[in-house]
Amino acid sequence: MTTIRIMTYNINGCCGGDDNVDPDRILQVIGEAAPDIVALQEIDSTSGREHISYLAERLGMRCYDHADCGNAFLSYYPLRGILALDLRGGCCLRADLDVAGKRVHLINLRLDAAGRHGQMARLLGPDILGSPSLCCPVLVIGDFADLGGGPGSTYLSGRLRKARGPLWSATFPARWPLVTRDRAYLCGDLRVVDSMIPRGTLARQASSHLPLVLTVQICDPRTYLKLEKLSHSRMEIAPG
Repeated sequence: MTTIRIMTYNINGCCGGDDNVDPDRILQVIGEAAPDIVALQEIDSTSGREHISYLAERLGMRCYDHADCGNAFLSYYPLRGILALDLRGGCCLRADLDVAGKRVHLINLRLDAAGRHGQMARLLGPDILGSPSLCCPVLVIGDFADLGGGPGSTYLSGRLRKARGPLWSATFPARWPLVTRDRAYLCGDLRVVDSMIPRGTLARQASSHLPLVLTVQICDPRTYLKLEKLSHSRMEIAPG
C-alpha cells in the first residue's frame, strides 16, 4: 500500500487574525506539519500568485493552480489534468495524482456560504462528482462553508465517505475554533489512517482557518479482484 500525507488549508490571503498579511507564518505552519500535498484555498486575487510561488519555492514543492480559480495545490508529487471546475460561486480545482502505479482524483474545494445549495448541486452533478471520467479513487478536500451538516452535506455523505477526523474537528475561526468547516470525503479504495489539526499559537494567528492534515492510504489495485471470483474459472490446457 502507498501512503500520502495531505493538508487542506484556507489561508485567507495569508491574512491572520491580527489583519497582518504574512506568508511566512503560513510557511511555518505547513512546514511543521510536513505534508506531501497541500490543497490551498482563498488565495488573494492580487498578491496571491506571489504568495504561493514563495511558499512553493521555500518548501521545495511544485505549485499547481489555474487562472480562473482561487485554489491551488502544492505538491512533492507530480500532478496532472489540472482543471478549474465551474461551481457558479466558490472555487473547485481538480488534479490527478499518479503515485506507485495508482491514480487518485483530487478535488480542492471552497464553497461560498451564499449560494451554497446551488454549488453543492453542481459538485454532485454530472460535470464533477458524477462525471464518468472519475474512474479512480476520489478525495474531496477543502472548505465547505457550513456548520458540518445540512441537507447538502447529508447528501454528500450518502455519495462519499466522510473522512475520519480528530475527536475535536473544529477549524474555524482559528483563534477559537467552533465550526468544522474544513473536511474531506473519500470514494474508492482510500483509507484515512491518521488525522490531526495543528492548534498551536502560530496556526491560530496565521489565518482565519486551522489546517486539517490527513494521512491517506491508497490500497493496492490488486485487491480489486476478489478471490472468490477466481474459483469459478479454470485454467485449460491447449491441445498440442
